[in-house]
This record gives sequence, structure tokens and C-alpha cells, in this order.
Amino acid sequence: MPTEKRLKMKDLPVCERPYEKMERFGPEQLSNAELLAIIIKTGSKNETSLSLAQKIIKKDEQQKGLGFLNETSLEQLMEIPGVGRVKAIQLKALAELSRRIHSAYSYGKRVVIKTSSEVSDLLMDEMRYLQKEVFKVLMLSTKNHIVRSVNVSTGSLNASIVHPREVFGEAVKSACCAIILVHNHPSGDPEPSAEDIETTVRLANAGNLIGIKVLDHVIIGDGCYVSFRERGLF
Repeated sequence: MPTEKRLKMKDLPVCERPYEKMERFGPEQLSNAELLAIIIKTGSKNETSLSLAQKIIKKDEQQKGLGFLNETSLEQLMEIPGVGRVKAIQLKALAELSRRIHSAYSYGKRVVIKTSSEVSDLLMDEMRYLQKEVFKVLMLSTKNHIVRSVNVSTGSLNASIVHPREVFGEAVKSACCAIILVHNHPSGDPEPSAEDIETTVRLANAGNLIGIKVLDHVIIGDGCYVSFRERGLF
């Protein structure tokens, strides 16, 4: 019985091969599937890396773009026919590297924060897909330049985890003039809880005592956010 021929990228017309297309036209001309095909390198027995990449992208049921890779586990990726352990690890590494590049680029610039929407623009891609709550403090100069960004805690927001000494201890070390509190809701819904409000008021009062003003608390959801300052919550 004849064996099935494994499909290879070289069987495609040259104009459809991602490697050659990138080399000739540049990465910005490639689709998400074509870029993904370059990362995973090989396909499966009966499909090219490009068709496998297209299959992976179809798993993005909520139309989040390649960002869905951040919230998809290795086990879930390996459930896709043609994606084994190595390809799943490659995909998760790509997602994490993309997140870190975005973060490094954002903080590498001299960022000035004037509005809550600018906080959202800066941190949405980094925080919207996190599986745990992360409490972050942006430390600002007198002209609202970001001096430093610190992750204070990971886990559900409560008084025992987010304590003024941790938040303002870092702020004092950085000699900043004001701070903005930021945390995410893994559920995707940024609506503040009673615990969120209580903790924020406590931190704002502590900041007033030591002369480091809490300008805002922004909760990051999935493509949306809530600003405590805009809501008048403290």
C-alpha cells in the first residue's frame, strides 16, 4: 500500500512560502498565520506548517488575535491535531516573548502619563491575559514621567497582600512624587469589588500622610478598564 506523501512548504508556489515572502517583502506583509508558520517551522504528516498555523489561529474563538496564546495552556495547545509538546512550548515562548518585548519597549520610552486611558494603553497588552491578579505600582516624577514600575503582589487583592509599607516603601526608594495603582481582573470584567475600593482608599490615605499622592487606581480587564479617579471612588 503506497505511503502518503508528507506535504512540505517547498511544494507550495514560491510566492506563498512564508520564508521567501518575508525575505522579499518584509515581516509586515505577512499574515498572522504566515508568521506563526515560520515559528513552528514544520507541519504535520498531511499538512504544511502554514495550514497548521491557520488551524491554530481558528482556535481563537473570541477573536482576540494572537493574544489568545497568552491564556491558552500547553495542554490545550497540545489538543490541537498536529501540535505536540515541542510546538506547544514554541507557541507559549512566542507569546511570553511578545509580552516582554511590548513591556520593554513601553518602559524604555520616556512615558508621560496624564490620563487613565494612557495607563490602559500602556499596560493592556501586558496585563489583560494574566491568569492571576497582579498589583502594579507606576511611580511618577513631578512631570508625570514614569520613573519606575513595580509589581507589588500576585494574588487576590486584599489588605494583607497589598500593604502600604510594600507600596510606599518602593515609592520612597524611587524618590517619586506620585503613584498610580494598577491591577488586573483575570475574569476580564474590570468592575471594582468592595475589597478593591477599600484597599484603594486605605492606600490613598496613607499616601496623603507621607506626601506621595495616589493619582488613580486603574483596573485592567479584557480590552476595557475602570479608573477609580474617573468614577470618583476615592
